[in-house]
Amino acid sequence: MPFPPLTRTVRVAVVQAAPVAFDLDATLDRVRAHVASAAARGAELVLFPEAFVSAYPRGLTFGTVIGSRSDAGRAWYARYWASSVDLSGPDAARLGAIAQEHALHLAIGVIERAGGSLYCSVCLYGPDGTLLHVHRKLVPTAAERIVWAQGDGASVRAVPTAVGVLGAAVCWEHYMPLLRTALYEDGVQLWLAPTADSRESWIATVRHVAMEGRCFVLSANQCARRHDYPADYPLEPDVPADTVITRGGSCIVNPYGEVIAGPVYDEDALLVADLDLGETVRAKLDLDVTGHYARPDVFQLVRRVAPPAPAE
Repeated sequence: MPFPPLTRTVRVAVVQAAPVAFDLDATLDRVRAHVASAAARGAELVLFPEAFVSAYPRGLTFGTVIGSRSDAGRAWYARYWASSVDLSGPDAARLGAIAQEHALHLAIGVIERAGGSLYCSVCLYGPDGTLLHVHRKLVPTAAERIVWAQGDGASVRAVPTAVGVLGAAVCWEHYMPLLRTALYEDGVQLWLAPTADSRESWIATVRHVAMEGRCFVLSANQCARRHDYPADYPLEPDVPADTVITRGGSCIVNPYGEVIAGPVYDEDALLVADLDLGETVRAKLDLDVTGHYARPDVFQLVRRVAPPAPAE
């Protein structure tokens, strides 16, 4: 697909909300409703948070300590697996149908089921419902490794689309400098940053990425409360139903590192912004980290797992 013209302005939307954790059907219904709201405001690209389909298992140990796993923890893993998405199955097709229904690009964090393993993935659907790209998180962070497998380097690439060159990195992948460099080399214009990090330091991170890459960054996080999780979800200590479990902090940042929407905390939100793709080039007058600001005689990025060749 050819790159979009640099005179193109794209209206994007970032969804800050919660799924119905561990309930796949109800979560997909929420996805449809949020996409409809974004489409009604003219969005051409909609981004959802990390692990939106259907849960970020915050606080759950899965009964695991070093040297031991519990039966109760295995049962929770089975529930988590059952609420995940097989990308070759009908639930993934439902996501594509939602994108097609509203003729927009849909980027969404899903827990992907492949055999008995789970991956924290980002799926990108085109306006015709086609699954354009899947990126699996390369390194799950800390205890996430109990339930999420590692991705591979083939999915670390930016994808040219009608709304810009899109690249995705999940949460703490943003602290992998070589991954960032790979997407910069691919000419990323709209950087998709689904996350589960709601700390103040995260805003500094996405501002840095936008400034460094001279790209727009869309950051999406859940705003989830205790009641968004099952009643028997084992949080310790137990908390009231309206207690905020994940604060949000979603935002949109321009190529100069300036926040142009958000951040929003402790409430659901739909952030909408019009992005001038030409700004991703104008900003490179004084900084292009894989171009005139690079020193290939000193540093070189070697991709040991090559992305697939584009279709002819």
